[in-house]
Order: sequence, then structure tokens, then C-alpha cells
Amino acid sequence: MPRYMAALKYLGVGLVVTLLLGVAITPFSKRLVEQWSRSDVEARSRLVYHAIRSQIATAMADDNVVQLSVSFESVALDQRILAVGLCSDKGELIAPTRMMPATFSCEKVARSEAESFSTIVIDGRRVMVGAFPIVDRTRKAYLVILHDLSFVDVRSSEAQGFMIAALVGMAVMIAGGAALFVVLVLRGWMNALRRAVDDVRSGAAARLPKRDASEIDLQIKKLLSEVETGRHSISSAQIDWSPATLQQLLHSTLPDAEVLIVSNREPYIHNRDGDRIEVQIPASGLVSALEPVMRACGGTWIAHGSGNADRDTVDSHDRIDVPPDQPSYKLRRIWITDDEQDGFYYGFANEGMWPLCHIAFVRPAFRESDWSAYQAINERFAAAVVEEAKTDNPIVLVQDYHFALAPRMIRDKLPKATIITFWHIPWPNAETFSICPWKEQIIDGLLGSTILGFHTQFHCNNFFETVDRFVESRIDREHATVTLNGHETMVRPYPISIEWPPAALDGQPPIETCRREVREALGLAPDVKIAVGIERFDYTKGILDRMRAVDDLLTRQPDWKQRLVFVQVAAPTRSKLSSYSTLQDDAVALAKAINQRHGTDSYKPIVLLIRHHGSRDVFKLFRAADLCVVSSLHDGMNLVAKEFVAARDDEHGVLVLSSFTGASRELSEALIVNPYHVHEMATALDTALRMPAHEQQERMSAMRQQVREWNVYRWAGRMLIDAATSRRRQRILDLAEG
Repeated sequence: MPRYMAALKYLGVGLVVTLLLGVAITPFSKRLVEQWSRSDVEARSRLVYHAIRSQIATAMADDNVVQLSVSFESVALDQRILAVGLCSDKGELIAPTRMMPATFSCEKVARSEAESFSTIVIDGRRVMVGAFPIVDRTRKAYLVILHDLSFVDVRSSEAQGFMIAALVGMAVMIAGGAALFVVLVLRGWMNALRRAVDDVRSGAAARLPKRDASEIDLQIKKLLSEVETGRHSISSAQIDWSPATLQQLLHSTLPDAEVLIVSNREPYIHNRDGDRIEVQIPASGLVSALEPVMRACGGTWIAHGSGNADRDTVDSHDRIDVPPDQPSYKLRRIWITDDEQDGFYYGFANEGMWPLCHIAFVRPAFRESDWSAYQAINERFAAAVVEEAKTDNPIVLVQDYHFALAPRMIRDKLPKATIITFWHIPWPNAETFSICPWKEQIIDGLLGSTILGFHTQFHCNNFFETVDRFVESRIDREHATVTLNGHETMVRPYPISIEWPPAALDGQPPIETCRREVREALGLAPDVKIAVGIERFDYTKGILDRMRAVDDLLTRQPDWKQRLVFVQVAAPTRSKLSSYSTLQDDAVALAKAINQRHGTDSYKPIVLLIRHHGSRDVFKLFRAADLCVVSSLHDGMNLVAKEFVAARDDEHGVLVLSSFTGASRELSEALIVNPYHVHEMATALDTALRMPAHEQQERMSAMRQQVREWNVYRWAGRMLIDAATSRRRQRILDLAEG
């Protein structure tokens, strides 16, 4: 008994010491968190200031309050930033953002020659105000950035909670040690107690049916452990995503998995040129993103055979091994007649779904005959998946708006398949999507997927809203799932990207060589600045808008004449549709008018190259350019912007990027513009052309890091990890039901 009392005494002393440590350390932890949080807010404020100061100076010089307001509102999209504004040297608040507190006054801003930070109380909450001096030729102002510091209190509470939990853990450990000591001292008593308990249990066991630990129980425990492992691996930011990583991922999480891709566009097209057959890689963001993934994973790609020599190059089963130089997967071609193509591709997909989802103010056209063709082609591709599948549970990657019905059709034939559908274009709000006469069938088809992916969370939210409006289903927004007729579909954002490093960059000459060769090919002087735009001739890309911005720049600042050339590369596409052919005609006419207005016999400010360019030629032009303009009126992601960033291993050049692209949410160091605002675009072009080299390098370095880390292998890897998790859960359910 004395030893027992001594153990209790030691336990009491240990708890008291732990409590005293907690009282001493907790205030220190709070101060540490507050100091760290303040440093974090100050660093974020400086980053914002350096990112937009040139735009602010330009807008101040032009007295352009609209430009200031647009710039500030784009910055204020950051959830941590409460408000942004500009305080004039007279104490006037200019262009404040919508969340600027009504009680805020420029009189509260500390004015000095250098940046300053102060903490004030507004409406009962602490707010940090960062003030940064901005000087133009005639006046001085202060950029003010307000951060709501309420999150600091939350962090402090979390830190204190963690500290208390840690101290409680220490107390538990001390108590456990003391208890162990007591157990050793009182072993005789405990042995007697165990014998008594064993007697009771044996009597109870005799009255209960026996149940051995089954093999199924062990398997379920193992699978649950694997699911948790999968969840951890997806959150790891330290993975170097590459083809080898993707292959290892398939081997470790999806062993023996069969991968099939379904898309309208094929990765390699065979066309006859006289007596020769040439291989062409189409100018497609989808192909440039998926082809590296298939090279890494292997499998079968099912696509429409569109080349005039495609039939001559396949075997008796309509298959061919690709890539031609180093085959690593199979291409299965599906044949579509011209009439079917008119209804399925040109009709429903591109006169109906494309303008409906892009909201580019082109009226969608929906016809019964087109819908019938769309259904028939979706059935044909779904049947091809069943034919090509060697197992009953393949992983099927269904690509884009051409095959909205295919997931459900494949699910009906291969119920165990893991179907990942990725929607490469935007998904509009429910009100807009209600225009489609067959909206319920489209939604039902997509919900045949195991996983449905979009570029951004915004598009996911729009899809949830659409399902909620038109289909009777169960939506779990917390876990981002939709359950229809007992089948659950995960809805996730997977921002698509490009391979890193890009294959087109391999073997490229140095930057200076590219600049010299491109200027010689275009007949330009060595000191002429080159702006480029590269895409298909599509009305959603804003080609006419960027040309008008060049016109506006040369009109307002004629000193750029003879010193700036805008090169627009545009590959013809969907020329059967009047909206596309008209766009090409309009672009030619507009380029001619601008060249007549600002050009001479030896100088044309607009160079329009209407032909397909291979990826190596495109990257060479990117490397030669001083800036790249991506002015999409609405875009799911836009990979051209990322390709330009990847091409600039010299970390120079400026990206002018539309705010209506998914890429603008990732490449925030670009000059973000509203493509509908011609004057704003022209101002951004001028800012880009005058940007100092050190600022170009700072911006480009950050964007290259983003594209490097979030490359196409990571995009595919995240989907495959989610697929692996889903397959394991299904196996758990199957085992439990069995």
C-alpha cells in the first residue's frame, strides 16, 4: 500500500508540473502565431503590390478609374484580402472594392516614403492596413490593402487547442507510467482479478455462438487501410509527377488495370499526300494533354478515324500501334460517315453544346436529326469500348462533350468498369443549360460515370445546380457526390495541364537563335517587338478582340508603330459551320484594315498566318516572342497559355491572359484582362511591352513553377488515385455483401 500511495504522489506531481508548463507556454504560443500570421499577411500584401503597381501607375497617368477598379476587384478575389483601394495625396479614397468598410478613411493610413503596416479596428474586428507609395510623373498616391485579421484569432485558438491536447497527452503518458508501476507492484491482485474475469468470460462464451475471425474480415481491414493510404498519397505535394511516376502509380494502386480512352479526335492522323502517307498530330489541347498520359500508361485509345489514309494504315480490327516512332499503346479507329459527322459533330456537338456551354453569344441550334445522330455515335463508341475491353472492370477515360451519353451506355454493358469522364469545356449555370431540349438525358448519361471531372470548382458547382434543378437525385455537397438510382458519381475539379518538360522543347535552339530565325522568316528588324496569339479559328478565342486591342494601342500610342508586330497563328477548323468560316473572313478583313491604317509598304502591324503549325514551330514562335496574348471570351482551361510559359526557359516574356479562362486561376502572375474591354487590353499590351526584365523574370519564374508542379501527369494521377480509391471501396462493399 505505501508503494501505491507513492505512485499516486508521483502522478499528482507530474500533473501539476504539466499544468504549470501549459500556463507558461500557452501565451507564448499565441504570440508566436500572431507574429507569424502578421508576417504572412505583410508578405502577401507586398506580392500584390509588386504584381499590380505598373498597372496602377499607368491607370493613374491616364486618369483611368475603370482600369483601377478592374485591377483591384481581381485582386480582392483572394479570400484573405478584405478590400483594396487607392488613397490620393489629398486623402481621397479612389476605386475602392465592394467590400471596403464604409467607416474606412484614408486618414487612417500611415503615409511615408516606404511601405507601412498598421492595425486598426473597424466594425469590431481587427484589420491590418498595408500602405504602399505609388508615384507617377505629377502626383503621389498610396495603394491600401486591407486584411481581416479574424483568421489570426482562429489560428491562435487552434494553436492553443493543439498545445492543450499535447499537454493532456503528456499527462496521460505520465498517468500511464504511474499506472504501470502500480500494476507491477500489485501483480498478485491483478492476476487474481484476471482469473476471475476469465472465469466469467468462459461461462459467457459457453452461452454464445462461436464466431471466428473470417478471411473476409481480414480482407476488409486490409482494403480500408489501402483506401486511407490512397487518400494520403493524393495530398502529398512532394511527388515529382512524371511518366515514371504515373507508371509506378498504376503499378502500385491499380495493378493489372486496363486503360481505355474514348475521344472524338485521334492523336495521330494519316493523310495521303500524292503517293506518300504523312502522319499529322492535330492542333488540339485534348490531344496534347492526353497523348503523354497514354504513352506513360499504355492501353487503347478509341477515336474517330478522320484522315483520308486512316483506313489504309489499320489492321483487320481497325487498330494501329502508336506513336509511329516508338509504339507504346494502340489506337482503335471508329468510322463515321459524312452524314453522321454532320449531325453528331457539326450539328449537336458544335452547333448545340459548344455555344451553349461557352456562352459566347452565338445562339445554340438543336435539331432532332442531330440528336439522333449523337445518340447513334455514342452507342457506337460505347460498343467499341466493350469490344476492346479485355476485363470486366477496365478504367475508361471518356473525353469531352461529344460523348455525354457514353458513360451510361458503357455502365449498362460493363457495370464493374471505373468510368472517368472529363468535361474539357465550361459547364454553364442551370438557367443556361435549360435551353437544351435533352438536358435530362445528358445529365443521366454523365452520371453513369464513376468520376466526373471539370476544370474548376466553379464548373462543378454549376453542374450540381443543374442536377438539382432537373434530375431527381441525392446530392451530397460535403463529399461532392451525386447518387442516381443507387449509383454514386464523384464530381471533382481536375485542372488540366501539359507535359513537363514539353516534348516540343527538346532540341529547340537557344532563345536568341529562335528570335533571329523568326524575325528573318517574317522579314522583321531585330529590334521589333513580337506579340503572338496561337489557336484554332474559333469564335470563343477572342481573335478579333485582340486585333482590335492592337489597333487601339497603335492609335493612342503611335510611337509603337514600326516597333511592334502582332503575329496571329490560326488553324482553320469546323469550316463547314458558318460561324467559323465567317470568323476567318472577318479576321482577314480586320487585319487588312488595321494594316492599311497603321502600316506602310514595308511594315504590317498584323501578320495573319492561317495554317496548321506543328508543336515545334509553335514553341519556336513562343521562344521568339516578347509577349503572348490569350484573350478567350470563355474557356475551360486554355493550354496555349501554359505552353507559352513552358517554352520560356529563359524566364522572360509576358503573358496577357483573359480572366475568363480556367488558366487565369492558376497563372495569376500573368497580366489578367477582360477581353471584352478593348482599351484595357491595349493598356495591358503596353504594360507588357514596357515591363522591365527583372519583373518579367519574377512573374515567369512563378508561373513556370506552377506549370511544372501541376503538370498533366499530376492531373491524370489525381484522377487515377480517386479511381483506385473508388475501386477499393467497391471491393469492400462486394466483400461485405458476399
